[in-house]
Amino acid sequence: MNKYSKAVTQDPTQPAAKAMLHAVGLSNNDLNNPLVGIASTGYDGNPCNMHLNDLAQNIKNSINLQKLNGLIFNTIGISDGISMGTEGMRYSLPSRDVIADSIEMVTQGMSYDANISVVGCDKNMPGAMMAMLRFNRPSILVYGGTISAGCHDGKKLDVVSAFEAWGEKVAGKMDEDTYELIIQKACPSAGACGGMYTANTMASAIEAMGMSLPFNASNPAISENKNQECGELGEAIYHLLEKDIKPRDIVTKKALTNAFRLVIILGGSTNAVLHFLAIADAAGIEFSLKEFQKISDETPFLADLKPSGKYLMEDLHKVGGIPAVMKYMLDNGLLYGDCLTVTGKTISENLSHVDYLKPNQDVIHSLEKPIKASGHIRMLFGNLASEGSVAKITGKEGLNFSGPAKVFDSEKLANQGIANGKINKGDVVVIRYEGPKGGPGMPEMLKPTAAIIGAGLGNDVALITDGRFSGGTHGFVVGHITPEAQVGGTIALVKNGDEITIDAQSNEIILHVNSEELTARKQNWRPPTMKYNRGVLHKYARNVSSASTGCLTDV
Repeated sequence: MNKYSKAVTQDPTQPAAKAMLHAVGLSNNDLNNPLVGIASTGYDGNPCNMHLNDLAQNIKNSINLQKLNGLIFNTIGISDGISMGTEGMRYSLPSRDVIADSIEMVTQGMSYDANISVVGCDKNMPGAMMAMLRFNRPSILVYGGTISAGCHDGKKLDVVSAFEAWGEKVAGKMDEDTYELIIQKACPSAGACGGMYTANTMASAIEAMGMSLPFNASNPAISENKNQECGELGEAIYHLLEKDIKPRDIVTKKALTNAFRLVIILGGSTNAVLHFLAIADAAGIEFSLKEFQKISDETPFLADLKPSGKYLMEDLHKVGGIPAVMKYMLDNGLLYGDCLTVTGKTISENLSHVDYLKPNQDVIHSLEKPIKASGHIRMLFGNLASEGSVAKITGKEGLNFSGPAKVFDSEKLANQGIANGKINKGDVVVIRYEGPKGGPGMPEMLKPTAAIIGAGLGNDVALITDGRFSGGTHGFVVGHITPEAQVGGTIALVKNGDEITIDAQSNEIILHVNSEELTARKQNWRPPTMKYNRGVLHKYARNVSSASTGCLTDV
């Protein structure tokens, strides 16, 4: 069980290593036991992460009850909610790779035998998963849990309520006092954003993937359930070490399929596509946009969860949580039940003792009455996205949209245009030079989409971008357009007034400009100067791959 740590704890030629481990409190007897690294993304500046160091300590206590040594270390995090709409958002996606790299480096550099990663905000989870799959030692992911709902005038609030309130205020539909009250009440406690946004999407997906204990995704952050779960982790990681069950034994193509089917059932974030591609790459599994589309075609959208619905993750927990949803899927042939999990048991075995969704609940619709008969996440191709793009279309906003382009060369310019009333009904808003290289960092576009919703234009305006969207985004939106503008993709050639058609039935996105005209425009196009010439964003822009391959930096 200590096949890695014995290099520093049992080798007589490594006395300094043993001396230093004695200094941190390990006895000679302790040094016979495996070292388990506990990676915490805890930090004070974000409600998603503010409680994670406490959870890490609880996990360490649980580990030390076994014949194991729990050793906490920390890695970084960027709050998407706080950085949204600012230059700071450019650092969010690159932080995924820093998280992955740092967990990998500490685990391997310190000869740890196993890893438990305690994560909260959006990029924490895929970053930790990428690391676990790279070093492939017994590992468990622990999600810090969802935040409690805020409330104003009897209406539940979350972080997206604050963004949409800004749009209402700008549109003259909300007064300043109400606006301030919503901001103050939107986020009342520790925990990740409450709707089926990226954090809850990825936590749910990773539970379905088999890399978390049952109920991990839906146990609220501030709950006895979450504390109890942390108390079970020592025994769970001991069992994985004893049986030598590793992440690549668990994360198979069937497991990824299970996870993405759950994302579709729940109406999850488009960011899942980006992160699944990166996770699959770390696991050595081939997964393409067209395979995601096949799963989406075969899977209905059932969950009435925010951002497009009305419920929050805490509501789903009350009616049975993620395991109850998975049990419903398994009973209806939508899950592979034979996939292994971190419990050492299969999905079917884990779910055999789980209660069904509560009767008369309306958070999860039945297969007979889905919100949408096929998935809301669509992979669109066409002359505007020859390498693909990712749309989030629930059906509530319609299935196709055509209109004239209203072009902005940055998110900042688009936000100014929305605030100044330059967006009209029927427009297709184009935000470009915000891709992985052009952004750089592929920032999320929650601020403009929330402003459009807040202004009452959600069903009348489409928005497309080579950037990406928050899980909190809803409306007729298409992101991840590749090739991106910075490398000369067709999105760089769009002019104001060009007709664009988005069709979520044929899965096409078409710029109605003939090929001769596009060729002429391309000859006159020149790439803009890169925004950064030093530092992490410069390195990221230089190394990052296309969004259609997962924005990888180690290829």
